[in-house]
Formats: sequence, C-alpha cells, structure tokens
Amino acid sequence: MTFVLEAVFAGLLLCVVFIIRLYVVVKTGRRSKSGTKGPVAVLVVAGSGGHTTEILRLMESLSSSYTPRHYVIADTDRMSQEKVCTFESSKQQSDSKTQFTIHRIPRSREVRQSLSSSVVSTLNALQYSLPLVFRLRPDMVLCNGPGTCVPLCVAALLLGILGMKKVVIVYVESICRVQTLSLTGKILYPISDYFFVQWSSLRDKYPKSIFLGRIV
Repeated sequence: MTFVLEAVFAGLLLCVVFIIRLYVVVKTGRRSKSGTKGPVAVLVVAGSGGHTTEILRLMESLSSSYTPRHYVIADTDRMSQEKVCTFESSKQQSDSKTQFTIHRIPRSREVRQSLSSSVVSTLNALQYSLPLVFRLRPDMVLCNGPGTCVPLCVAALLLGILGMKKVVIVYVESICRVQTLSLTGKILYPISDYFFVQWSSLRDKYPKSIFLGRIV
C-alpha cells in the first residue's frame, strides 16, 4: 500500500512539474531572442496544395539568415517536394550559402478524416516527429495550418519543457479563415509564441493573435 501511495505521489509531482514547465516555456516564448547572434535554423511545415503555396510565400519574405531550412512534408504528399525544390533553386541563385533539407513524416489527418481516428494517426506521426525535431533542434517552427504541424509543434514544445532548447513556434492562420480558426489553429493557439491571423474579425475573437493584414 505504501508503495502505491508513493508511486501516485511521484506521478502527481511529475505532472505538477510538467505543467509548471509548460507554463514557463509558453509564457517566456516572446522574450526569446533566437537569431540575434547568428543564423536561425527554421523548421518549415509544408502542407499540401494551398498550404504549401502560402508557406512558400511566407518564406520569400525571410532573409538569408534563416538557414538551414528544414522542410517537413507528409509522406502521402506527392507535389510539395517539387514546389519546395523549385523555390529553393530560385533562392540559391541569389544566395549560394542557403541550405535546406526535406523530411517526411506520416500525415496526421487526411481530409475529412474523423476526429477519433485522427487521434491515432497523430500519435503515429508524433513517433516520427519527436526524433526528427530532437535531432534537428531548430530555433523556430513555422507553420500555417496543415495537421502535420501539430505533432511537430508538440515535439518542439517538449524540447523546451525538458530544458534542452527553447524553440519559437510561429503559426500563421490561412487567409481562408475569416470568422473561425481552423482545427489546427484552435489546437496550437494556446502554445504558439506568435499566432498571426489575416482578418481583424479573428483578432477580436482571439486576443493573443497578431493582426498585420494580409501577409500571404
């Protein structure tokens, strides 16, 4: 009986420590100064179709100091890799020092996939996201809505919770979202360090969000 009580107490203590670390990591995110002393390693989550187009438009505005750039694509996405390579080829013509890599992980959620089955597929994607993020250790994660970014952001957050490295999570909601956030946006809103929306109506509903007008 004593052993059981000790185990329960230890478990509760770990939960409390985890929650405190989560709170500290999320609350101190905006004070992070990644890149002030050198290049910023960025992990870019490329969805499929419009998500990839939007994220590459965002990448066009980033300076060459955002390097290396690690793109992550869902394993069932057949078009994004070509778009990324075309984009990077044009970028390298103006800056030969740019570096990029492409990685694939299982898709977290297919279009019209049920929420219950999405939990299982997201956990499966998390198995691949954890070792990838822990190996790359980016300074920043940049994403704009595909479900694939959820396990990657969780893995990045865990790096900070474990005290290994603070990773700044930047989320840009799709231009298509006018009145409500996407499911991914609702999940990542509480843990993102910078959460951008492109319509003032969303900024009014979500006070943590940042509205700069249309940015993609």
